[in-house]
Amino acid sequence: MASLVPLKLYLGDVVQMRKSHPCGSDQWEVLRTGMDIRIRCVGCGHVVLMPRRRFERAFKRFVRRPVLEPPPQTPPPAP
Repeated sequence: MASLVPLKLYLGDVVQMRKSHPCGSDQWEVLRTGMDIRIRCVGCGHVVLMPRRRFERAFKRFVRRPVLEPPPQTPPPAP
């Protein structure tokens, strides 16, 4: 059964797919998110645009995620 919540993707994510690309690499960098996902092969640079549903079925795991800014810290209340 498919998940009702879409996979949270960010630009710059590097993901591992279930099948490897003909160049031998199975790692892809996320270039675009939305209804369609644009990914680039880390091995040869080939770019593919695929529907999100097909991407989520072929997705295996995250290899690297971009560093996101930490949320702003609120100062502690004064006594």
